Amino acid sequence: MNTRRLEIWILLADLAWMGLAFLCADLLRFGLTWDPNERASINALVPFVVATCTIWIALSAFMQMDGFRGGWKLSTVFSHLLLGTACTFAMLLTVGYLTRSYVSRLALAYFVLLLISGFLGVRCLARLLLRWKHEGGDVWRVVILGSGRVAQEVASKIELHPEMLCRVVGMLFPNQEAEELVVPGLEQENTAQLSTLDIFDLLARERVNEVIVALGQAPTAEIRTLLVRIRDTGVQTTLVPQSYELYASRPRLVTIDELPLFQLHDPGLRRRYVVLKRAMDVVIAAILLVPSWILLAPAFAALWLKKRNPVRTELRCGQYGQQFRMLRLNIDRAVRSDSWLESFFDRMSITEVPQLWNVLRGQMSLVGPRPDPLVRTSQYSEWQQRRLKVKPGMTGLAQVHGLREYSSSEQKTRFDLQYALNPYLLWDISLLLQTFWTLFLRLFSARRLGTFDVNWKPETTGDMLPNAHRTQSSAD
Repeated sequence: MNTRRLEIWILLADLAWMGLAFLCADLLRFGLTWDPNERASINALVPFVVATCTIWIALSAFMQMDGFRGGWKLSTVFSHLLLGTACTFAMLLTVGYLTRSYVSRLALAYFVLLLISGFLGVRCLARLLLRWKHEGGDVWRVVILGSGRVAQEVASKIELHPEMLCRVVGMLFPNQEAEELVVPGLEQENTAQLSTLDIFDLLARERVNEVIVALGQAPTAEIRTLLVRIRDTGVQTTLVPQSYELYASRPRLVTIDELPLFQLHDPGLRRRYVVLKRAMDVVIAAILLVPSWILLAPAFAALWLKKRNPVRTELRCGQYGQQFRMLRLNIDRAVRSDSWLESFFDRMSITEVPQLWNVLRGQMSLVGPRPDPLVRTSQYSEWQQRRLKVKPGMTGLAQVHGLREYSSSEQKTRFDLQYALNPYLLWDISLLLQTFWTLFLRLFSARRLGTFDVNWKPETTGDMLPNAHRTQSSAD
C-alpha cells in the first residue's frame, strides 16, 4: 500500500469520527431531549467541531499524527494523539473564550475524550488490518543485496514500517566480505551452495518483487551484471546511497539531463526552537527538582550509610565536544550490584534524576542524545560525531526504543541523528511522554519475522558460492 494513501485514509477516518463523536457527546450529555435551550447549547458546539477538523488537519501536516511515519510504536502513537488532542482542546477553549460562545463544558469534555479514544482505535484497527495482510502473504517481498551496516539499517527500517506492506524475505551478499552479517530478526540455521542460475530460481521460488542494493562499496562489474539480469526477469531493483552523510542531512534528488544528483542540506537548529526548548527545560526541571530530591531522600540516606557519597559525577562529552561533569546516584549497574533496591533504581533510570541540576545549568537538556564517556566519544566515527551537534539529554529517541547508555553507539546514533533531523518542540514533549511508557515496558521486546539469508560470491570462474540461511518465527 502507498504510505501517502494510508495517511489520507487515516485522516479521513479521523474527520469522520469527529462528526460521530459530536453526536455521541450530544447523546451522553442531553439524551434524546428536544428542549430548545439545550438545543441552543448543542448548536453552539457545531463551530467547535468545524474548528477541531481544521486544527487536526493542520496538526497532521507536520506532527505525524497518522502514527506510522516514524515506525509503528504504540507509545509513540498514544503520546502523539494525547499531545495533539491536548493542543486541540486548548485551541478550542481559546476560540470559545474569544468568541464568547456558550457550550456545555460536560458535552465538550465528552467530545474530547471520545476524540482521543476514537483516534487511537482508528490507528489500532489500521495496524490490525496491515498485520492481517502480512500474515496472509499480501506483501511486497524484498531481498536486500548487502551485508554491512547499510543493509542492516534498511532491514530494520522496513521491519519498523508495517504500513509499507513490505517484508524482507532474505539477504544476498558476496562471501568475500569478511564482516559477519548481523541483522535484527535474522538468525542463521543452515547453509547451502547455489550456482548463478540457482539464485534466479531462488528469487522466483520466493516470489521476490524487489532487490534493494545496500552495499558498503561501489558494485563490482559482476554485481552490476547480476542486477541487469535480475531486472530482465521482471524483479524491481532499488539502490541505497552509500554515504552515511544522509543520516545527518536532508537529501533531495535532482536530475540534469537524466543524470541523478543528491543534494544534501543540513537542517540545523532554528534559533526560535533553541530558545523555546531551553525555556521548557528550565521550567520543567525547576518544577521537578525539589520534589524529586525530597522523594529520593531515603535513597540518599541509604547510600550515605553504605558508601558515604550518595551522588557521584562522571566526566561526559556534551554539545560540540564540550566536557562537563554529569551527576547521578552513586549506584552501579544492575549487573554489578548485589542490592535489589539499587538494581531497581538502575532499571527504572532513577539514578539519572540528579541530572535535573545539569539541565538547569544548561549542560544538558531534558530531551536529546545521551552523553557518552570521553573514552567512547574518542572512538566515534565521522558520522557518529554528528550527534554532538545537539545538546545531550536525560532521555531521547534511542532511550524510548529501549537503548541504554551501555548500548551500542552505532544503534544509538541512528536514532539520535533521526531526532536531530526533525527538531521541533512538540516532538520533545512527545518523547517525554513516551519515556514514562518506556520505563514500565522496558522488559518487553518485539517478536521477529522469519527470513532467509544468502551468501554468494560473484561469478569469476563459473560458480557462485553462497551460504543460505532460513529461519521461521512468528510474525510481528
